[in-house]
Amino acid sequence: MAVDLMAQPCAHLFRHGPFESLPTAGEAEGRVSKGPSLLPARKPPLSGQKRKLCTDKHSEANTRGSRCNCSNRRWSLVAAAIMVVASLATSADAAGGSFYEDFEVVWGEDPHPERRVAVIDGGRLVKLTLDNVSGSGFQSKDAFLFGEFTMQMKLVPGDSAGTVTTFYLSSKDYPMWEGDGHDEIDFEFLGNVSGEPYLMQTNVYAQGGGRREQRFFLWFDPTADFHNYTILWNPLNIIFSVDGVPVRVFKNHELQGVPYLSTQAMKARASIWDGESWVTMGGRVKTDWSHAPFVASYGAYDASTACVSSSSCSAAAAPWMTRRLGPEGQRALAWARDNYMVMDYCDDPWKVFPRGVPAECGIDRLAMASLL
Repeated sequence: MAVDLMAQPCAHLFRHGPFESLPTAGEAEGRVSKGPSLLPARKPPLSGQKRKLCTDKHSEANTRGSRCNCSNRRWSLVAAAIMVVASLATSADAAGGSFYEDFEVVWGEDPHPERRVAVIDGGRLVKLTLDNVSGSGFQSKDAFLFGEFTMQMKLVPGDSAGTVTTFYLSSKDYPMWEGDGHDEIDFEFLGNVSGEPYLMQTNVYAQGGGRREQRFFLWFDPTADFHNYTILWNPLNIIFSVDGVPVRVFKNHELQGVPYLSTQAMKARASIWDGESWVTMGGRVKTDWSHAPFVASYGAYDASTACVSSSSCSAAAAPWMTRRLGPEGQRALAWARDNYMVMDYCDDPWKVFPRGVPAECGIDRLAMASLL
């Protein structure tokens, strides 16, 4: 399905991209077919100083002058080079209906929760609001088992401390918690005081097991304009991308005993809510409700390549089912991690794994070492 929440020109027309697909049965042995292009065929500029990973629950949060330099930084000029490389190729004609045909408002503690979700121009723009009464959210009517999902978002401007703006997939409706068996793939954007940068947090829950956070700064101001946030979820891996640049890969290591998201269909969801107990400076900076309502904007949404759970997708019918990062994608991923990642659960900065970090951490690091 494709919903034109805000029409944008088609821009994923590059000849080369960061992805590759495994050879299908009909291809010659050793042949690799390229997936859809989302990144220009050039090396991302390595501008900016490499960031030291944060190792403390509070210092990794949005603090100025912290001991790991997590937010004492400038916006990188790399935005001019690689932002807007993947505006959604969704037109008004392809949208095929209104917002309410594909989505439903599911959250807003109000006699009329739809009042907290402003659907503008037939769904070309959707605004979620948060105040001291309630946040708000919407979700897709369909559930999907694998797919590629992109949402355009513009985050809360100004003083957004304590707020959390999200785009995610989940197999379970709210409330959700650790150990309840659900699957989930998250983009979460952690607000900050005026003048300080957002943190983008990614997370994966597999069969109820989470605590797989990775946090990044962004190479642009996410409050100034819309940007594309993409989740590619297939049987091989989950790839998180921002404006076509891969920032994280969670691989399927089921054969090594690591749970993966293989069997539970998930809905696409978006929300804004109050997380002042932990979001900004580890909860030391609270939400300033005098600035409410806080408004997050959602533009175009695309799930046209996703598989509805009641149907099946073969690799031949859906080439993205075997897509993974190629050499260019690996290089772009390394650039994002080296320059913008500030926290990795595999380093256990919050000391939540007394028996050792999850198995996938060691597996991935051994695989990376073998490439060096």
